[in-house]
Amino acid sequence: MPSLLIRLVLAEVTRWYAAGVALFLALQLTDALSSTVANLITYKPAFGTAAAAFLSLAPSFLNRSLVLAVPFAILLALARMQSDNELKAISAGGVPPLRLVWPLALPFLLVAAVTYANANQFAPQGMARWWNTWYGVYNMTPPPPEQLRYTYAPPGALYYAGKVITPPGSDEAQLQGVMVQRGQTILTASTGTWNTRTRTWTLLAPWETRPGQPPRALTGPVTVPQTDRLRPAIIEVEQTTTPVLRGRAADPGLPGTDRREAAFTVAQRTADPVTPIIFALAAGALGLLLRNRAAAFGAVLVFLVGFYALWTTMPGLARAGAVQPDLAAWTPNIAFLILAAALAWRLR
Repeated sequence: MPSLLIRLVLAEVTRWYAAGVALFLALQLTDALSSTVANLITYKPAFGTAAAAFLSLAPSFLNRSLVLAVPFAILLALARMQSDNELKAISAGGVPPLRLVWPLALPFLLVAAVTYANANQFAPQGMARWWNTWYGVYNMTPPPPEQLRYTYAPPGALYYAGKVITPPGSDEAQLQGVMVQRGQTILTASTGTWNTRTRTWTLLAPWETRPGQPPRALTGPVTVPQTDRLRPAIIEVEQTTTPVLRGRAADPGLPGTDRREAAFTVAQRTADPVTPIIFALAAGALGLLLRNRAAAFGAVLVFLVGFYALWTTMPGLARAGAVQPDLAAWTPNIAFLILAAALAWRLR
């Protein structure tokens, strides 16, 4: 009998969950659809091209919907059953409230598996297709990947470039804001090139500075050896698959900001799929304490806004080095797990 009553609760939550996923998916797709239609009217691409670009956003939107619908479904389902006295009947049937909380998390193990696969593979690929498709529609070449604030310091020398631009398939990278110090000679130039085959830097119209001498402009290009390897250029993390991000996070030659951002994104792509399970525990305990639907709607808003505030704050703190990337990625889940434990203590 208790197992039958628990199944009734899960069936009610499942119906609300399906409605919640559809609602959140529709809200996100509506915004993307409006921009897609505007581009269709303005640039007149082939309908199939625009449709393919639009559908490439689906994995990212699906992940958010699968997560956000969890507290929506559980809180509203339990509020409906609470107002109709069904939860009282279940309690009278020998199922204490706290015993209802743990089974609510079980169906969301499957949701966690789906969101994990989506976040680590399909969503980044979809975002890359979205941007590349629209660059083609706009008749623009996608901007080449670039690395900012490159620094290389072998013994007795220092190489710096404010920006390294790497055209796809090229053996030569473009340098901007270049400075090379070799011994006591300093060369500076606005632009230059990096030849990966000959392992040299060429500074175009550089200035040379030596101790005790005024800077002097050199008339032609200057080529100097550069033994560092040219690393894969930085692509936006939302368009990069997880294995590439792991390599970026472990590369000591990259700026600390880029390494921390990559490490945070890798950790977040593991933490976010666990969120539905944490949400189920916290929302289940909270829903059993609420007494009407109005309170449930208010709880849904507070629940999602509180999580979103943490979720959007942590990436900046991780990039700046104020919080360790792994801790920053897991902080929202830890906070709501503590909330779930506190609410479960109230229910005991």
